[in-house]
Amino acid sequence: MLKKNLFLLLILLFISGTSLSAKEKIISPKKFKSVDIGNPEIAGLSQIKDNSITITAGGADVWGTRDEFRLAYIEQTGDFDFAARIESLTDPHLYTKAGLMAREDLTDNSRHIYFQVFPNNNPRNKNNGGYEFQYRKEKAGEMKAIYPAKADGTPEFPVNYPNTWIRLKRVGNDFTGYYSADGKNWKTYTSFTMEISKKVYLGLAVTSHNTTKTATAVFRNVSFVKE
Repeated sequence: MLKKNLFLLLILLFISGTSLSAKEKIISPKKFKSVDIGNPEIAGLSQIKDNSITITAGGADVWGTRDEFRLAYIEQTGDFDFAARIESLTDPHLYTKAGLMAREDLTDNSRHIYFQVFPNNNPRNKNNGGYEFQYRKEKAGEMKAIYPAKADGTPEFPVNYPNTWIRLKRVGNDFTGYYSADGKNWKTYTSFTMEISKKVYLGLAVTSHNTTKTATAVFRNVSFVKE
């Protein structure tokens, strides 16, 4: 009877597919290089302290056909499962962004995947939560976004600093963004298939969306996930 109940429980968990538990392998912050993309009017910088990475960024936006932002990155080839806890994010603009990016190159119009958060859960275009999945499928092409299923009521994917966890997984050309409130139990935000080079610049991306003020994001628990 015990074995049967355990088997049924495993089946239910598999069918639900809404969340999963995972472990992390911390990446040393010293492995990350840092660069401004797109020549922002205000230069950005990255600082390492107590196993955290603090990124201060200018930049008009990561959107449209070209980007301006600060990127702290490692070079990654092949599949990955990358996660971080965003401890804080200042709000010089409603659309200030911070998150995880897989970028094909370091030009301002590169193809990329960007799973990101906003400073708060205030209503935005087709979104009433703090998370959003964005991408540029063609070099110099227009960026697009994947929004939550509903844009009203209680947010399904709310930011909750200092416990705003974010995760981006690649398997082949399939990219999946995950949300978590504790860094242990993860809920799928969306999955998206896009052809991109096997080698990418994988890292932490921040843009102010205000050319006259910087935004600052503090990243902790930057890691590769081991399920």
